[in-house]
Order: sequence, then C-alpha cells, then structure tokens
Amino acid sequence: MKKFILKRVLISILLLFFVTLIIYGIMRCMPTSFVETKARELSMKPGAKSFQEWKEQLDAAYGLDQGILQGYLTWASKAVRGQFGDSWYWNQPVLKKFSSVIWYSFGLGLASFILEIIIAIPAGIAAARKQYSWVDYLITVIALVGISLPSFFFATILKWVFSIKLGWVDLYGIVGRMHEQLSSAGKILDMAQHMILPVLTLAVVSIGALMRYTRTNMLEVLNSDFIRTARAKGVSEKRVINHHAFRNTLIPIITLLGGSLPGLFSGAMITETLFQIPGIGYTSYQCIIQGDIPFVMFYMLFMAILILLGNLIADVLYAVVDPRVRVN
Repeated sequence: MKKFILKRVLISILLLFFVTLIIYGIMRCMPTSFVETKARELSMKPGAKSFQEWKEQLDAAYGLDQGILQGYLTWASKAVRGQFGDSWYWNQPVLKKFSSVIWYSFGLGLASFILEIIIAIPAGIAAARKQYSWVDYLITVIALVGISLPSFFFATILKWVFSIKLGWVDLYGIVGRMHEQLSSAGKILDMAQHMILPVLTLAVVSIGALMRYTRTNMLEVLNSDFIRTARAKGVSEKRVINHHAFRNTLIPIITLLGGSLPGLFSGAMITETLFQIPGIGYTSYQCIIQGDIPFVMFYMLFMAILILLGNLIADVLYAVVDPRVRVN
C-alpha cells in the first residue's frame, strides 16, 4: 500500500510541474501586458517612481525579464517557499487575502457537498431497488432537472422567490446590516441564513449527476451473479443492498466524489459572484477581470493542487475499497 501511494504521489508531483509550467507560459503569452498597465498606474501616483522603474521592478519580481523557462524557475522557486508577492487589486499579500476568504468557500462547499451526498446516494439506491416504479421515475425526473439547470438561472429563481417576493433572506452578502450588534450565536445564525440559498443552488445543480451515477451502477451490481447467489442463500434484502451491493458500487462513486474535493476549497465562482459571497471564487473573479497576475497565478496553482489531490485521494480509496487495484 505504501508503494502504491508513493507512486501516485510522485506522478502527481510530475503532473503539477507540467501544469504550472503551462499556466505560467499562458500568462506570459497574453496579448495585453498587465504588468505595463500596473506600472503605468503606479507611476501616476504622487511621488511615485517612473513608469520604466516600476516596469523593471515588476518584471524582475515575476521573472518577466527572462525567458519563459528561466522565468518559470524564478517564480516556482519563490512559490515553493510560499512567496507569491502582493495582490495588485487588494494591495496586500496574496496569502493574507487568500486566508481571509477561503473559509467562506470551504463552509459553502462543505455544506452543499454533505447535502448532495445525503440526498443523492440514498435516492439513487432507492431508484435502483424500485426500477420502473413511480419512485424511479420521480427520482429520474429530479436528476434530469438538476443536470439541466444552469446555476445562474436557478440562483436567480431562488433570489426572486425567497428574497424579492417573500423577503425571507437578504438578496446579497454573507452578513446582514445588524450583524455587528448580534451575539456570537446570532452572528453564526445570521451567516448561516445567508448561506441557505447558495448552498441550495450548489446542491441542486450537482445532485442529478450523482443520483444517476449511483442508480446506474447499483442496477449493474444488483444484476450480478453474486447478488443472486446471496439472495438464493437466504441473505436478507437489507444486507444484500447495504453490505454486498453498495460496497461494489462505491468504486465508480469514489471517482465522482474524488473530483468533488476541489469544490470544497476552490469556491463556486458563478454562485459566489451571484450572491456576492466573499469567498475564493468571487475574489478570484474580481482579480481576473482586474488583471491581478499574482493572485490569479496563485489561484491557478491552488486549483491544480486540489485537482491532483482529489485524484490522489480517489486512487487511494480505490485501493481501500478494492484490493485488486493495489495488485494491478
């Protein structure tokens, strides 16, 4: 098992090198120089250095005065030490801004992820157990609606119904106007209330794929020979479903859940922007449109690490669920 994990870790490190090199190369080849724009903006401030001095300083800071490969090595050597520079848009260190917004995205992603699992997996199993019944048809319709709904469209409907028409929750933001005057428990409840619609949006638009995935794989397992053998031996239906069938259904489900890990930390850019939740997704969107290269580079690296980590965890869980993976 240790050899299996070590091999996957080394492959992930190699992939991370090539991914970050491609990201850096793309940023270097952009047609508009955001460095020149930033240098010109800084040089126009009272008592500031000249445009050329600012440009030379920024080029040296991000390795833009060297070739792509040398510049990448300069940037990567600083990134390994956790030095990502200052955000141009937020005027503070990149890591400081990141640490102040990441937990909003984590709370949003974790809540929607848990809700998605609680609803989708049992519903998919129920649809497979009662194939072609009204339960199966109902769950299938719900799954197809979830898959087809764009997040921005569903979020707009929720805001129109629950914020504008009913007035139950605020339209935007993570806290209310009276947040600072509330007690500690009241502040938590206030933030939780503002999270309801974003969490519901993310859960509903994600739930359909997991429902269909669980149903399809459960049907395949329930039609297997070992399930028929277990039933012929008199094993209870509950044990057949929960112990024999569900365990063998876990492997393909792990693929989907492993890919969901980046969503716990990377933020949902569209949903956070629509509800103006100050998480990493909304923050990164603002940095992208403002040409904040230091923060965008860090965010892309962060996303790449999360995706590779999600795949690594999925590989390890494969080996835990099915020992044949380790042998192969």
